[in-house]
Amino acid sequence: MTSPTLTRPELTATDRCDRCGAAAQVRAILSTGGELLFCGHHAREHEAKLKELSADIQR
Repeated sequence: MTSPTLTRPELTATDRCDRCGAAAQVRAILSTGGELLFCGHHAREHEAKLKELSADIQR
C-alpha cells in the first residue's frame, strides 16, 4: 500500500504573482505547507531566500 500524495494543479493563466499581480510562472511550496506564486522577475529576485528556506520551487 502506498501513501497518498498531494499534488498541486498546474499553473494557469488565472494564477497571479503574489507580489505584483502579473501572470504566475513559478510556485514556491514552503516547508510549512504554504505556497507562493511568482512571476519570472520576482521568482529570480527571491530565489536565494526561497532556497535558504528549503522551498520546493516548481517552474
